[in-house]
Amino acid sequence: MLLSRYESMIARRYLLPGRGERFIVLVAGFSLGAVMLGVAALVIVMSVMNGFRAELFDKIVGLNGHAVVQGVGGRLPDWQQVVREARATPGVTEATPLIEQPLFATYNGRAEFILLRGMRVQDIRDNATIRSKVLVGSLNSVTPGSGNVAIGARLAEALGATVGSQITIWNPQGQSTPFGTVPRQVSYTVGAIFEVGIYDYDKAYVIMPIQDAQTLLLMGDSVSMIELETANADKVGEILAPLAPKVQGYAIIRDWRQLNAELFDALAVERVAMFVVLCIIILVAAFNIASSLIMLVRAKTRDIAILRTMGASRGAMLRIFMTVGTTIGVLGTIAGLLLGAVFLFYRQAVVNFVQLVTGQNLWDPSIRYLTELPSKPDPVEIAAIVVITLIMTFLATIYPAYKAASTDPVQVLRYE
Repeated sequence: MLLSRYESMIARRYLLPGRGERFIVLVAGFSLGAVMLGVAALVIVMSVMNGFRAELFDKIVGLNGHAVVQGVGGRLPDWQQVVREARATPGVTEATPLIEQPLFATYNGRAEFILLRGMRVQDIRDNATIRSKVLVGSLNSVTPGSGNVAIGARLAEALGATVGSQITIWNPQGQSTPFGTVPRQVSYTVGAIFEVGIYDYDKAYVIMPIQDAQTLLLMGDSVSMIELETANADKVGEILAPLAPKVQGYAIIRDWRQLNAELFDALAVERVAMFVVLCIIILVAAFNIASSLIMLVRAKTRDIAILRTMGASRGAMLRIFMTVGTTIGVLGTIAGLLLGAVFLFYRQAVVNFVQLVTGQNLWDPSIRYLTELPSKPDPVEIAAIVVITLIMTFLATIYPAYKAASTDPVQVLRYE
């Protein structure tokens, strides 16, 4: 909005009214603060939700791939052929055989349900999600026939186990006897403890070489699934479409969206809902700007009338008061972006401080899935927040500016 020299001077003067108009300054300050808090809240919440989704996606996909080929009945006898066909499919970058089975583990009188995962030794060591999250011990000790396994940190806490502890894993499908089936129980040594950062995984996973898992589960040379990675996770359905007919009848293909549909759908709905709700804060701030400008117009009615008699046009009055309101919106937006950036930078420290002061656990990993508050600012979303805020604050200036421009100097100065 281009202003002439005298219009700019008057706009600056109205942004900082005199001593007798401190109440107007106070209301304008509240308006600026409301815009700042609204923008900061939107930036913080949307960045945290983006970070939450990104962290979940990276870690879930890091352990489960973009899709899995699951054998009907939990077994894939001819898994080598499936691996060859999967790797020959354009867009598939990796195909990894796995065994995954819910079982039961005990240690020193404690018992926990576990999710046993059998992987090839090289796949265990090459998995970045696991390799970079080892807390104690070494994945190098987890080799076929060694009797060593890697377990999640939360599972280790629940069992009271450490590196070197002997845990017992129970397989209900054991040997048949005249008195019924006797569960198979095998002892393993904890060789490594890892923490991927997703509570459900850290509480359940026990990882061992695939050969040991086949022996424990009496599976022979079969596996339960093939984990697939693709060149583009968002187009996994299109990429794997040619593979589906080849495995039809003895296996099914499920991608990451189907495996975690409820979780990611809930996050998407919550993300939209929070954006709409927090936009209401900015709308309220826009109303505050409108009310402060209306008060300013009423306080400056005599000044406006004098300016009009001196030759100021209606357009000049419009530009002056729209500039005042828009400036409040711009300053509030900038302050909100700065506040949001500071909060996101110190987000975990803020959470820890609030927990210390209140004595409450605000970030329980068993509820939140992740062990720390994540963040991933999206420049496009931040730009959208800025644009929406500026549009709302600009629209809020139109009515007060119109009232100022409509002031009749003859009526105002009749008795002066």
